[in-house]
Amino acid sequence: MPAFLIRLLTALWMLASWTSASTAATTTTEAVTTPPANRVVALTPHITELVYAAGGGDKLIATVSSSDYPPAAKKLPRIGDGLSVNAESLLALQPDLVIAWHEKSAAQALAPTLQKLSIPLHYIEPRRLVDIPLAISQLGVLMGTQTVAKAKALALNNELTQLEQRYAKATPVSVFIEVGTAPLYTIGNDPLLNDTLRICGGINVYQDSMLAAPLISTEDVLARQPDVVIVGSRNQAQLATRQHAWKQLTLKAATTDHIYGLDPDALFRPGPRMLEAAKTLCTYLDSARLSMQ
Repeated sequence: MPAFLIRLLTALWMLASWTSASTAATTTTEAVTTPPANRVVALTPHITELVYAAGGGDKLIATVSSSDYPPAAKKLPRIGDGLSVNAESLLALQPDLVIAWHEKSAAQALAPTLQKLSIPLHYIEPRRLVDIPLAISQLGVLMGTQTVAKAKALALNNELTQLEQRYAKATPVSVFIEVGTAPLYTIGNDPLLNDTLRICGGINVYQDSMLAAPLISTEDVLARQPDVVIVGSRNQAQLATRQHAWKQLTLKAATTDHIYGLDPDALFRPGPRMLEAAKTLCTYLDSARLSMQ
């Protein structure tokens, strides 16, 4: 199983656990940083991307192993893999702000120590697309980069509004999101990705699942007959392989050429690139929608 898939499935499992236990706001702060933070640690790849988008790239002093975007992030020191963090290495860097996904993420074990040392811990847990520009704005306040952050957040909000208006009355299209192939996984009741589909006029055929990332069978996909299949693929060769596999199984979405590929990092990381992935997703669904008329 690819490393990115292992990280994604683990993250989705943790998100499902946290979501079932809480209906709190998408972004919370354990402590307030005054003056603005200048030594920031990001504990997930999407938070790294959000910090850069908010104008705080030069304030980042460390991140996790899978943080690879933007390219400048590759040069940052690594203090863990996103699921576990080396507390000693983190504290040695003397951060004045640590940013985590949610309370059941890598920050869970760190939180008591950070609290004792009065190191602010901030959580960012987008559950809707609109939460992404909101998080950027809040990061701007924490890091004193409001000018850059507000401009970026405004631009993303405008793009999101345009998408919602464009597809508000679109005919619904049923969608299967293929996350992994061996074994076969999909997106289930994940609120963020289902919100993305909703904006595009899509309906996840597995949104009724009890899990955020359920293990499924090809037979079950064939029984549900989605109009569109979205594959997490990094290149055309990967996409072509999946298109061929589903055509062999005579899935209607494959025989009608309604299988599309999206960069899994852009689609599954709740950061600024997810808005770009959403625009592409909407275009794909609209193309399939028009061909079915």
